[in-house]
Amino acid sequence: MSEAVAADVGVSSAEAEAEIAVVPGDGIGREVLPAAVRVLDAVGEFSFVEADAGDAVYEETGEALPRETYDLAARADATLFGAAGETAADVILPLRGIVGSFANVRPARSYPGLDAVKPETDLVFIRENTEGVYSGIESEITDGVRTLTRVVTEDASRRIAEYGFRYARQNDYDDVTVAHKANVMRQTDGLFLEIAEAVAADRGVEFESALMDALAMHLIMHPEDYGVVICPNLAGDMLSDLAAGLVGGLGLLPSANVGEDNALFEPVHGSAPDIAGQGIANPAAMILSAAMLLEHFAYETEAAQVREAVEATLAEGPRTPDLGGDATTEDVTAAVRDRV
Repeated sequence: MSEAVAADVGVSSAEAEAEIAVVPGDGIGREVLPAAVRVLDAVGEFSFVEADAGDAVYEETGEALPRETYDLAARADATLFGAAGETAADVILPLRGIVGSFANVRPARSYPGLDAVKPETDLVFIRENTEGVYSGIESEITDGVRTLTRVVTEDASRRIAEYGFRYARQNDYDDVTVAHKANVMRQTDGLFLEIAEAVAADRGVEFESALMDALAMHLIMHPEDYGVVICPNLAGDMLSDLAAGLVGGLGLLPSANVGEDNALFEPVHGSAPDIAGQGIANPAAMILSAAMLLEHFAYETEAAQVREAVEATLAEGPRTPDLGGDATTEDVTAAVRDRV
């Protein structure tokens, strides 16, 4: 992080236990990410090193993800990312790859005091993060005809299934669902489901499988019937956004991109250009992503403190306009930090 920002949060590299790459990105990412840094500073000692990426960098330099940002994320102990704009495919997908992320963990739960569509919602989407239709294999084979190759491998399917079942056990979720569309995508989702069945059999655990389109309907109607949902890449992206609507919006959903030795943490929401620069963005998802970072470092007590502070602030206020309030990003950040 820049000297000015580091001085503002009171962090020195000599005192720090871990180096965190800080990449604000675009739009409201530049407003909510500093909020997470301030909260992390209140509960631990970290060395924050800032680097840039995104639309503005692309316009200025011709590359959305500069080499120095790439190198920082590769060497840091973890990365905090704000939000991706129009250059998302050139920024967040490579950043996830840099940290070796194979699982995208997206909790979606309701909070007391908020006007949630389904207050009983408590879901965690475990999304395969390396392949599927996001593999980037697209072609124009002739004028007016373009193709997209969907990649599903046994190794990646096994790794995400093992991670999902393990996550459910460690976090006391009894219900595990594997989302798929194997009735149509027989080879690709057929393999994904087949491997999940084999992993479950090896572990002696039970799960339900569900066609992803039917699952979307059932999640809306009865989210209480579900706990951990293991998904192929695109399905996990779509279903978790759908679940955001049940709990109060994307401003409440954090996520972790988990690798074997490294990880990247980001809110599920995008850059929200319609409100960027107004100082009213909800920092809750970004701060909750920071709580997931704390868990990554096994700071369980500190992670619980941050979550409890966010929950108290959501319940009692102040709240940003997306949640019916009139508070600023700074107001909410200060309230969370005071409660930590």
